[in-house]
Amino acid sequence: MKCLLVIVLLSMIYSCISPKAEKHQLTDYVDPFIGTDGHGHTYPGSTLPFGMIQLSPDTRIEGWDGCSGYHFSDSILYGFSHTHLSGTGVGDYNDLLIMPFSFNASVDAPYTSFSSPFDKEKEIAKPGYYESFLTKDSIQARLTTTTRCGYHQYIFNNDNDRHILINLEHRDKLLDGNIKHTNNKYLSGYRISNAWAEEQHFYFYLAFTTEFDTIVYRTDSLERNVQAIVSFQKDIDTIDIKVAMSFVDEKGAKKNFDAEIDGLTFSDVLDQADSTWEDQLSKVLIEDNDLVRKQIFYTALYHSFLAPNMASDIDGRYRGTDLAIHSDTQNDQYTIFSLWDTFRGTHPLFTLLQRKRTQDFIQTFLKQYQQGGQLPVWELASNYTGCMIGYHSVSVIQDAFVKGIDSFDHALALEAMIQSAEKDHLGLETYKKRGFMTCDEEPESVSKNLEYAYDDWCIAEFARALGRDNIYTTYIKRAQAYKHLFDPNTLFLKGRIHGGWFAPFDPSEVNFNYTEANGWQYNFFIPHDITGHVELMGGEIIYDKMLDSFFQTKSNLAGRHQVDITGLYGQYAHGNEPSHHCAYLYNYIGRPWKTQQRVKYLLDSMYSNKPDGLSGNEDCGQMSSWYNLSALGMYAVLPGSDQYIIGTPIFDKACLQLENGRQFCIETNKSSKDAFYIQGVSLNGKAYPYSYLIHEDIMQGGTLVVELGTTPNKDWGSNVVHRPFSHIASNPILPSPVFSYSQPTFWDSIFVDISCAQPNVSIYYTTDGSIPNQQSELFKQGFWIDHDLSLRAIAIDTIRHTSSPVIEQKYLKVVNDKQISVLTKYANQYAAGGDRALIDQLRGGINFRTGSWQGYQDDVIVVIDLLKNNPVHSVSIGFLQDIKSWIWLPSQVDLMGSKDGENYQKITTLNHKEPLDRYGAFTTELNHTFRKGQKFRYIKVHAKNIDKCPPWHLGAGGKAWVFTDEIDIKFDPL
Repeated sequence: MKCLLVIVLLSMIYSCISPKAEKHQLTDYVDPFIGTDGHGHTYPGSTLPFGMIQLSPDTRIEGWDGCSGYHFSDSILYGFSHTHLSGTGVGDYNDLLIMPFSFNASVDAPYTSFSSPFDKEKEIAKPGYYESFLTKDSIQARLTTTTRCGYHQYIFNNDNDRHILINLEHRDKLLDGNIKHTNNKYLSGYRISNAWAEEQHFYFYLAFTTEFDTIVYRTDSLERNVQAIVSFQKDIDTIDIKVAMSFVDEKGAKKNFDAEIDGLTFSDVLDQADSTWEDQLSKVLIEDNDLVRKQIFYTALYHSFLAPNMASDIDGRYRGTDLAIHSDTQNDQYTIFSLWDTFRGTHPLFTLLQRKRTQDFIQTFLKQYQQGGQLPVWELASNYTGCMIGYHSVSVIQDAFVKGIDSFDHALALEAMIQSAEKDHLGLETYKKRGFMTCDEEPESVSKNLEYAYDDWCIAEFARALGRDNIYTTYIKRAQAYKHLFDPNTLFLKGRIHGGWFAPFDPSEVNFNYTEANGWQYNFFIPHDITGHVELMGGEIIYDKMLDSFFQTKSNLAGRHQVDITGLYGQYAHGNEPSHHCAYLYNYIGRPWKTQQRVKYLLDSMYSNKPDGLSGNEDCGQMSSWYNLSALGMYAVLPGSDQYIIGTPIFDKACLQLENGRQFCIETNKSSKDAFYIQGVSLNGKAYPYSYLIHEDIMQGGTLVVELGTTPNKDWGSNVVHRPFSHIASNPILPSPVFSYSQPTFWDSIFVDISCAQPNVSIYYTTDGSIPNQQSELFKQGFWIDHDLSLRAIAIDTIRHTSSPVIEQKYLKVVNDKQISVLTKYANQYAAGGDRALIDQLRGGINFRTGSWQGYQDDVIVVIDLLKNNPVHSVSIGFLQDIKSWIWLPSQVDLMGSKDGENYQKITTLNHKEPLDRYGAFTTELNHTFRKGQKFRYIKVHAKNIDKCPPWHLGAGGKAWVFTDEIDIKFDPL
């Protein structure tokens, strides 16, 4: 790539001059193509730091690797649009597509027919600038931007016509829109679309610097101008287009135009963009001769500073999450809060380098709460997407607050935080009532339990700082909810179901008990009470061994395919967020040299300066922010505290230029080029034995000197008093008891044991449906059950006077009048309890993720043995359809009967009348009533899978699923 060669050559030159001179050339280290290949999902086009507009080429219309609209492997370009997402796992945006061309075409032609190949060797990208060459008509395209405006420059290297296509129907579904012109230089319009953001507003004001000859519109069935071709004289070689956008209205776009780009040339805007990026990248000054690392670092910093995006117009107006228009002239409002990702590393990075903007982000949160009724979880273009889990706005608020970014309404913030935590959705109702949710009650229950608990710790700490002790007590207890999921037999945090554990359990299995992860990857997500987790595991030695196993075990994944789980290091997945803090956990148990080892491997292996240089989705900055912090030598394991955990810095010297005017530098003295183990640390000339930094020490400025060697110094940071701390010391809770038998139905008899993860506690139980207490039966040993029984249990610590939530299970004895043989394999993650799940008299609801449905990717073939020839009255079979999740009803179900198990006769074929394209989750039962007197011992059910997702489906060609539950066979009375 020619642009990369230029960057390398320039970097070699700049490395020979002084650091002061180098400061003015940091943009040359940034390669926006990094992350555009593989699964990084970034875009290479022009934007400013946190800018409203992202003017970038569109080379891909659909598909998971087309979320940003561009993929480096593509060779066809459809045009240039004005909004793009950086590194998300779902696609949206790409508003107002513009494409130059020189051939004769009808305005009624689909916009894809105006596409052109482009020359990859002539493609250039750098901060605030993008250039490509369209080979179909020999047109050079150049793009640059202000915060709210884009500047297109198209140079025609031919003698043919000069046309510009303008299209509103690109990618997203158009709900409403129009293009209009007032004269032969100015256009305006709007686009309201539906995709991930269900009602996204985009308004524009467009100016040509050269008058056009003609404009022709294509109208849709509602008489809206949705596409236009603008034509120019053939002697015009260069066509410049300035486009201002607004989320508010066309008047707002015009004001943005007047304030930011009117009267400026392309060179003016480009120079401003370069200067703006240089200023932002200069927040970290690196002195090091490793050019590749500097490219990776500054490109990562560039990516970290792309989102959230400006949402306010120049006059302070913005569209709220109530989709109404509001105004705030004191604080800028922002959009795109991918908080499940960015609370971990990106927002802690911002508390160091973007403190003013962090203040604005929190003001945006509070406005969204007031206007839309909730703090953002994953907000996009003033829409709540309903995507991802937790309520991590509270993490960002608490993290900023504890680090001195506190110029906001504290009472309002606490009110909003509590409102997020007290909702009755997404498992919170049972989480609040019992302390945890179970797999059959809520999908992704393990992940939700753990992330809710962390967020509740943030609320508790915020409340305590405000003197609200009663609120602190409530939420610090909720913050210990992880204890209910800890299985001392396996040392894993596991899903609970029916009073027991979800089974069968495989920690490498990706299933719907977790969010984009498996049991390994969520087993260490207790950042707020690491000491408590260590104690549950049985001490530091065991915890250390479990961490080692996490990184050293085989990288094989079981269960469903999850595209986000990439960048594996053992079972650690760097390509997705739940694992990001784990390499730093060794510091908490006095083994920081292992953190240094793990972090060094991740820095070297998960990032490169190539287009596929990210090991997973960029996720609005998080993947890059991990690198930025880790390369500097620290990471925020516990956002919401003031600690940064020390890893291993990789640069000779890195200086943070803080907004308070001070400078904090991290210097390394290496014994050799390959040295990365810390031998010792000093802060401002004094020995520093701690394996963590305090935020205030950084903000005061100074110099941290780190001595690095090639062998571990196992003494540094090992003393308990020198370790970071994460411990809930007050208001301890007890884990809920666990029943050894987790199915609510049984045949003949079952043996039930009751245990608790907390040692040295007493368990009391009842069998009459009453609430157990210390006057109830004391559990001493397991017992057999051979009849219906309502069993409840509670754990009580008589010394600390604490008790656990009550766990209960109603056991139902099922008549043992049939057996089942499953002849085709069901998926382990959709086992629903095993082979007998289809005759256990339990029925699944409409959510396939809760563990009650048995899932197959082949035909479902089972044989029911009725134990003797019986007069069969009827057969009923339950199925589920949820085609968004690739689950269809079977194409048909054949019923067969046999008296000897070898010779079967066809009884009937069952069909349904549901359309193949019916969206939404629903269940249905297929029934057959037998002729009176028909006797069979064996009933065979053959439910035929449709095989592959239909051509019109998003997963076209992928393997379809059949989900079934409960085959109910009734007999004629004797």
